[in-house]
Parts: sequence; structure tokens; C-alpha cells
Amino acid sequence: MNGLTGLEKVDVLFHNLVAEKKVPGLAVSILEDGQTILEKGYGFADLERRIKVYPERTVFRIASISKCIAGLALGNMAEDGVVDLDESLYTYVPYFPQKKYDFTLRQLASHTAGIRGYRGKEYALNQDFSIKEGIEVFKDDPLFFQPGTSYLYNSFDFVLLSLAMQEASGIPFEQYVREQILIPLGLKNTFPPSENFSSIGVENIAQFYTKRALGFTRAVEVNNNYKLAGGGYLSTCADVAKLGQAIMEKKLLKDTTYQQLLTSQIINGNPTHYGLGFQVSQDAKGRSFVGHVGNSVGAYTNLFVYPQQQKVVAILINCTDPKVQPVLDEAINALFDDPLG
Repeated sequence: MNGLTGLEKVDVLFHNLVAEKKVPGLAVSILEDGQTILEKGYGFADLERRIKVYPERTVFRIASISKCIAGLALGNMAEDGVVDLDESLYTYVPYFPQKKYDFTLRQLASHTAGIRGYRGKEYALNQDFSIKEGIEVFKDDPLFFQPGTSYLYNSFDFVLLSLAMQEASGIPFEQYVREQILIPLGLKNTFPPSENFSSIGVENIAQFYTKRALGFTRAVEVNNNYKLAGGGYLSTCADVAKLGQAIMEKKLLKDTTYQQLLTSQIINGNPTHYGLGFQVSQDAKGRSFVGHVGNSVGAYTNLFVYPQQQKVVAILINCTDPKVQPVLDEAINALFDDPLG
């Protein structure tokens, strides 16, 4: 990069991802001390129609960053006494088939309950299931391990978790999240896939792509409604950064609740690097962050919140895993190299 550092280097790295056809489009929003220091779109939201990416307007799938939203909603419900994190799932969802072992909401939220991950093409399911109908996909399968003894990251945990939250509150999951999390945090452009998009203008929704040897093709159609909590939400990059800032400032919830959400679970003496809906980990250079990396059909996403450095990095890409995380890591690292930063 010929000695480029800081935001200049970040800008060049992201520009090159598009120029080298590694990604169709990308939005980035970077905050420092609560102020926006870079908010920019690169490439195209729609390649065919040459519609550019705008970080404040272009709506992407945010994939597993959805789990952070669900985590905040879970924390809110626990504070209100609607759910108990250490209560059995069966207290709230008695009709879920009995397994060899009992497991709790906390174990679901931390991927330590033993529920299996995707098989075959399940991640690209295109059936209009409700959350309750969605458990049909995996409800009859045995647990992978005794809950609390191991860690297996998956999205079905969050299907079950959102069902328990819905049953406990008597309110549809997406309505609860909208009223208790999205509206209070001012996330006006964050939606479930079932939402009527006329309010924001359909032209603002990115097309979703898959990378092939000869370029990008439209991603297969999927219906992520049933796994809204685990990976279904759509949002703009600006909104995702705002979510990150709210987490940094510990908005809405008590400090003690955030401590539970943002503390890595320990299994057999080792950290899982996962809290409740949040990755609690280190970046490529060993800096502590909370947030999430997401990968789903037509989407690849990063939300890194650095409480010690007061930085938030949100990156949304409209392509199934384009294998560019090392470049994203390099760009994020450049933020910390900036002699002015």
C-alpha cells in the first residue's frame, strides 16, 4: 500500500475489493468516540442495474449480526422477569420433543445446548415457515452432546430461543424486538424479511449474489423468516454501526445484564469466545472485541465493537462468503495504525 495508513489505507483496500471483483458491493461505517470517521459505499447494490451502495440507505442481509439483536431482546426480557435465563426450555416450549437431557435458555443463547447445525442445503431453505413451524426442521434429532459440556455454533439454537421468548411474552418475536429494541435505539432501517419494504423504497434493497468462477450470479431464493433471531434481519450499515455504538454505551439494559451477554462462556475450563448472542473474542491482531461475523445466502457481514478503543466497525457485503476476511482484517488493523487515530 506504499506507506498508506489509517483511513486512506482502509479506503484503498475496500475500493480494491470491488475493483478486483472480489465483492459486488460493500458498505462500511466506522465510528470513533461516537463520531463517524468513515461511512462509505463501494461497488454496487445491484450489478445489473448499476445501482450503487449507500451506507445510510442500502439494505443488506445482516446474517448472524441478528443474534446480537436477539441477545439484547433476551436481556431485556430477563430484566423484566418474563424469562429466566437458567430455566429449562420446556418451561416455555413444553411441546418441543423431550431429549435425553434438559437444557436452558442460557445454553441456547451461548450455543452450549447441544442442538445440531445445518445439514446439506438447510441454510438455504426457501419455505415460508413461522418461527414455531421452523423447529420442524430439527426438532426430532438427538442432542449432539450433553448440554453445558461442549460448544457448537448454530442458528437453530436461536430459532428455539426466539420461540421460547415468543411463548413467554405472548408477543410475536419480531414485534417484541421492534418495540423494545429497534425503536428505542432508533434503528429505523432494520427489518425482518417479512416486512413491507414500501416504507423505505424497494430500490434500496441490495440484490444478493453468490461468487462463481466467472463472476457473480444472483443468489438462490431463501426465506429466513423462521430464523429471524439467528440470521434473518436486514439493515443498513449505518444502522448496524448505531447498534454497535448502543452496545458500547450499554444503552437500554443494565450493566449487569450486559455483563452476562458479553462474557464468554467457559466449558471445561476454556473460553468459548461466545457470550449470549455475541462473539466475545479477539481480532486478527489480538485486540478484544464484542460483536459478530455473519455469513448467509447473499451476505457476509462484520460488526466489531472495541470498548477499550471506543471504535465500532460495521461492514456489510451483498455476497455469500466471498473469502475476504483477511482483507477486512487488514483494513480494521489500519484503523489502529493511524498516527492521528
